[in-house]
Amino acid sequence: MAKDKAFGFVIFLFGLLLIVFYIFWGPISLLYSHHPDTMTGLSGLYAIAGFNWQWAVVIPLTLGIICIGLLAAWIGYSMITTPPPVPLEELEEELEAEEAAAKAEEKTE
Repeated sequence: MAKDKAFGFVIFLFGLLLIVFYIFWGPISLLYSHHPDTMTGLSGLYAIAGFNWQWAVVIPLTLGIICIGLLAAWIGYSMITTPPPVPLEELEEELEAEEAAAKAEEKTE
């Protein structure tokens, strides 16, 4: 079971690193980029005051990546914190003990 927990930790770490990397690579790098908009042709459609067309791409992608990263982190966290399953032999013994107790209770009634 230690292998499952290690794998869960890797998934958890990957999800968090994905979120941090993409936030710094996407929105923050776009926020601090000072290159002029070089789009030609239909660039007048993107000339809305105070709006950079690249944000229309970066914001949905960032939200999607954050959701995927959080999902991966949640799955990894669940794998880390979930206790190992009970072996089938122990479950069968408990079931037999419960059936025996139920039969003994029926006989006393």
